[in-house]
Amino acid sequence: MQRRLTYQLLFISTIAATTLYHPGCTSATTPEGYSSTLVAVGRLGEIDISNSLSHHLKDVANEQHWLSVQKMEGLSDMYVQSNVWAPGGSTGWHSHPGHSLIIVTAGTVTGYEGHDPDCKPHVYKTGMAFVDPGGDHMHILRNEGTVEAKTIAVQFIPADAARRIDVADPGNCHF
Repeated sequence: MQRRLTYQLLFISTIAATTLYHPGCTSATTPEGYSSTLVAVGRLGEIDISNSLSHHLKDVANEQHWLSVQKMEGLSDMYVQSNVWAPGGSTGWHSHPGHSLIIVTAGTVTGYEGHDPDCKPHVYKTGMAFVDPGGDHMHILRNEGTVEAKTIAVQFIPADAARRIDVADPGNCHF
């Protein structure tokens, strides 16, 4: 895990150094019709959590098995963000160094992934939740509806790392 954190920090440092060395040469996409508000942030120490509810593992039809594992070495920052998209709004292409748990609280957001050559839309409506795995997962979230869309995100980021990293359009989606 220490090696992974080292690689993540090296990756972030390389991006920052490249941007500072070549200002104006990055082609990051900018958010439009989108705002993000910090609700709360807290610092976590090392975590090693494990849950289980698989007393008698049942088959898919019965659906009673559950396992949750969360392990973070070193300090982490936990953010709670409130996000709002106007109709037609977009986050712009970006990534996060850690993972995010997201709940759609109003409207509909559509996600696209930078590594998907087919640019398949992932549609999330009010009451639905999804996970952004973070790391090298590049994505964009858009409001392709006619009403305002809102989410609440809980993000786990290595301590003092940038919460969001703007990236260039990967060219796989033609909006």
